[in-house]
Amino acid sequence: MVDSVAATTSFIGHHPLHYRSNYRDGSIKRISYPPFTSDFRGHRLTRSKKFRSNDRNHGRFFFAPIKALAMELTREAYSEEEERRITRDWNHAFGVAVKKRGLWPPPNKADSPSLHNPLLRQERMGSGWLAVIFEWEGVIIEDDPELEKQSWLTLSREEGKSPPPAFILKRIEGMKTEQAISEVLCWSRDPTQLQRMASRKEEIYRGMLGGFYQVRSGSKEFVNTLINHKIPMALASTRPRKSIQFDVETVGMDGLFNVIVAAEDVYRGKPDPEMFVYTAQLLGFIPERCIVFGNSNQTVEAAHDARMKCVAVASKHPMYELGAADLVVRQLDDLAVVDLKDLANIESVGEEAEVELEEEEDPSPPTSVAVADLNW
Repeated sequence: MVDSVAATTSFIGHHPLHYRSNYRDGSIKRISYPPFTSDFRGHRLTRSKKFRSNDRNHGRFFFAPIKALAMELTREAYSEEEERRITRDWNHAFGVAVKKRGLWPPPNKADSPSLHNPLLRQERMGSGWLAVIFEWEGVIIEDDPELEKQSWLTLSREEGKSPPPAFILKRIEGMKTEQAISEVLCWSRDPTQLQRMASRKEEIYRGMLGGFYQVRSGSKEFVNTLINHKIPMALASTRPRKSIQFDVETVGMDGLFNVIVAAEDVYRGKPDPEMFVYTAQLLGFIPERCIVFGNSNQTVEAAHDARMKCVAVASKHPMYELGAADLVVRQLDDLAVVDLKDLANIESVGEEAEVELEEEEDPSPPTSVAVADLNW
């Protein structure tokens, strides 16, 4: 570094140090001092003891270039925008490593420094460390939207309310019954009345269902594949827990799910992500390593808001209407475990670099035409 500073022009644009001495006879002599030596320790540049000036003016002369050199050498590798993008992650309670400035590539989001076993820590950072969250109706078993519609119409007649139109019924799909009654239908806000009407609506629905359940083709095979690969599974539904437990036992899938989240466990249903976020916490997985299986756009919206990947099953909607999902399949056995690992791969270094390049390609400000259009 001393040799580079002693060159005709230094690597930061500073020339070697010169000093003009004025003598009593009026002559001026230009003296070139030997290059000052320095020690670079971390982010501080200190002047060595090999050269010290006894003149106070000399000390002030040396201070400016040394300060400029130190400021140049201590520039960080990242700009403020990059720093803000890298440190935007949630502070999960799972021991995710904190991202530090100046580190690239960024630490794996699934890494947990609290794990003292290096093999478990390495397995956690791999793409095979993932969990699956299933919806029940339309994914595991067949869903009949007509029964749901008729149960709402029957409840409205019993309560003396106006029957909800079709667009309202479509809006309340996936919501908790209490939430739909109080916030959308506006039939009541009394908690006692909400609980009573929600229970009655569930009774009407199950009475129309008649205890008949049809497991969708390929669902059991896919669940068995996940069990063989030791992938944790959860079931999330806005139905009451009692109904879900009865349905799971009826189709012979009791004990296959690690976690079951029902209507009593959350305050709001879809499209709010609360149900999926709570399920991930019970499973002990970060949201980026959870894959949600649903059959509606409300599920896709809730999963993406929870920062999870979503696989849409085209059971009651055509495939082109579910294009917002990460994957769209007709039945579960169309997928393989490698497809789930590809979805769970959260290493997006290349994607962030592409976005950064796109932002740097066009640094020019908007044209006057664009400003005029905006004002118009």
